[in-house]
Amino acid sequence: MNPALFLSLPDLRCSLLLLVTWVFTPVTTEITSLDTENIDEILNNADVALVNFYADWCRFSQMLHPIFEEASDVIKEEFPNENQVVFARVDCDQHSDIAQRYRISKYPTLKLFRNGMMMKREYRGQRSVKALADYIRQQKSDPIQEIRDLAEITTLDRSKRNIIGYFEQKDSDNYRVFERVANILHDDCAFLSAFGDVSKPERYSGDNIIYKPPGHSAPDMVYLGAMTNFDVTYNWIQDKCVPLVREITFENGEELTEEGLPFLILFHMKEDTESLEIFQNEVARQLISEKGTINFLHADCDKFRHPLLHIQKTPADCPVIAIDSFRHMYVFGDFKDVLIPGKLKQFVFDLHSGKLHREFHHGPDPTDTAPGEGRHLCRQQRYEKKLILTNH
Repeated sequence: MNPALFLSLPDLRCSLLLLVTWVFTPVTTEITSLDTENIDEILNNADVALVNFYADWCRFSQMLHPIFEEASDVIKEEFPNENQVVFARVDCDQHSDIAQRYRISKYPTLKLFRNGMMMKREYRGQRSVKALADYIRQQKSDPIQEIRDLAEITTLDRSKRNIIGYFEQKDSDNYRVFERVANILHDDCAFLSAFGDVSKPERYSGDNIIYKPPGHSAPDMVYLGAMTNFDVTYNWIQDKCVPLVREITFENGEELTEEGLPFLILFHMKEDTESLEIFQNEVARQLISEKGTINFLHADCDKFRHPLLHIQKTPADCPVIAIDSFRHMYVFGDFKDVLIPGKLKQFVFDLHSGKLHREFHHGPDPTDTAPGEGRHLCRQQRYEKKLILTNH
């Protein structure tokens, strides 16, 4: 028989203290440091990843570190699976190539990724543990509203862009692709789904996806691609959810700037929907191939009075078309010229070829005889600073 082991009172107290500490000390998670070797593997395998792009010399980066770590601890307890949620960071001084890849220009910047794809909207909320944790909880919530009765379709908010998926069952590859797309584009469209007997009347030849554009007069559009092909499905839905010509506001100006593409902007009075429609039609007709090389935008002349002054214009001059290259601004000729076949396309080509920039420094090319065309003016500040700071 083994002899009993007795602890002295001080030793017993110490042991109990250690036990209590072990039981009640929360598990801390180490923030994953990303570099060129591991970034793609880690982000591609993460359902959701929040990445802190920081610089050690930045005081605000230093202040965020403990908050970011504590928020990671909170979320890890709720989503313990390794790939459900990843909190990661990038030292932008050590890995400037990564910072350049994701167009990081200020610190700290918090970017959200889904399965390796960077979301266009970075986190701009409060820098607190609760706010960060709530943000991730929101990202992990289901972005798709389930339809229990097809009669619900008649009560949809038709001011929104609605994407509706009709599936035989939820546990299917078709739905998983739809769910993945919805997770990425839910800020741009409302996503809904129906299953089984509820969806059966809409599944004439199998599962399908319908796009209902804003308004009651526009006809529905049916997706005809492979339901299990993520890239094809995503591209089709993105084309419907993200309009070719977007409105720029003081709220989204910085976000659009961070996409890194120059702007082709129509400045127009809010009630002047005719000019906007003409611009939209000509962009679609002449410049659809340029999507991805330049952002097509429209702006309210009244709200953008100060930016208009930078191109020596006032609301009385609207509608006005201009290119903002983030180095200079170039003003298109008379708005009516947008209807001349190829005129708007040539304006954009002159930007890409360097002609507009060259003429800014050296005057019109010798072959250009028409006065006033391709007029351009310099802008001294980054676009978002001009929009936001000068508005106060």
